[in-house]
Amino acid sequence: MSVALRNAQRAVPVRRAPLRRAVCVLRAALGAPGFAVGVVCAGDALMRRLNGAYRQRPEPTDVLSFPLHRVAPGELPRPSCRGDYNLGDIFLGVEHIHRQCRESGEDFADVLVATAAHGLCHLLGYRHGTRREWQQMYEKEAEILEALNRATGSRLRPLTEQLF
Repeated sequence: MSVALRNAQRAVPVRRAPLRRAVCVLRAALGAPGFAVGVVCAGDALMRRLNGAYRQRPEPTDVLSFPLHRVAPGELPRPSCRGDYNLGDIFLGVEHIHRQCRESGEDFADVLVATAAHGLCHLLGYRHGTRREWQQMYEKEAEILEALNRATGSRLRPLTEQLF
């Protein structure tokens, strides 16, 4: 299945092909290569609107995920028809991420991919409302990023690493 990637902002240049390839590897590492996923690179204004509408926090953020299926962490959806082989959509707040990278000195492309991994985990039921959930999500992010690292020679780590 496909990874539909759309750049809906113009403030920050995004190299779409490497991001799409990384999302494909991450999706396969999650055991969901047969599921489509949408990725939208969004600016602050769109992220502010979405975050306000869905989380009652009208401020830009790094990632928002909108799963098509409700599943327990680690479970794959069981679609009843061909059209339901879709995990959902991830909105990456690229302006917000870029700003954070300028402040921290981190590589923007690397952080964008690690943020996409976080968003993919959300599509498959992982949450971080409690310390136990954070730990579970962190372990899954580390696992899929390690698969990406092996495939690409990168050295990405979960963004939530500093929380433990």
